[in-house]
Amino acid sequence: MDLKVLGSSSKGNCYILENEEEALIIECGVNIKDIKQALDFSFKKVSGCILTHEHKDHSFSLIDLLKAGVDVYASKGTFTYLGYKQHHRIKHIRAGAIVEVSSFKVLPFKIQHDCVEPLGFIINHQETGNILFITDSYYVSNKFRNINNIIIEANFSEELIQENVRLGKIPEFLQDRVYTSHMSIETCLKTLAANDLSQVNNIVLIHLSDNNSNAEEFKAAVEGQTGKRVHVADAGLIIENFNKKPF
Repeated sequence: MDLKVLGSSSKGNCYILENEEEALIIECGVNIKDIKQALDFSFKKVSGCILTHEHKDHSFSLIDLLKAGVDVYASKGTFTYLGYKQHHRIKHIRAGAIVEVSSFKVLPFKIQHDCVEPLGFIINHQETGNILFITDSYYVSNKFRNINNIIIEANFSEELIQENVRLGKIPEFLQDRVYTSHMSIETCLKTLAANDLSQVNNIVLIHLSDNNSNAEEFKAAVEGQTGKRVHVADAGLIIENFNKKPF
């Protein structure tokens, strides 16, 4: 299984887990043209799309996926906010209830974000094992077991954002909003430390802020703490063998 990053920022977020037979789209916050291109202009092997919440940088191409015949899975609160009460391709999911998306099994869980009913996911597939997916959450109370790969937000550094406020580069109200909606590298490190990483092969840092993060420093900090293979997500990144076992 490979992991393709189509976007991982406030401009748009989208990831595809893919092998030769099937694909799962995670978030659809980029242009549908980019999704089509990443799939070689065919949705035949797409099992579905799972969506964490309603914000446009995660849901931008929702209507296009529905039109293309792709089942989209998200919380009832997310669909209601977006104005989709009924559609045969809409699949309501809820925290704590496993849903099967073809060969993928998805366990949603609650996260903390400034929206209606946001979710994080544990995604299981026989090739990848258990993937932990967390984005747009300033804190996660759950602890997780038997995780093989992690995709986790590291949006900002507390030191950098405070310095940008001091220099007048960003307003203080924006800092306050970020603190209550996104995960800092400091919280990311604490989250990783609180969980058993003994079986983890890859850690992917996602949704880094353009102004309040430092990709090289974040990567080095996570590598230093965990000893794992760490990637920083950016549009165009493809991680091959995103599997339960490295080879």
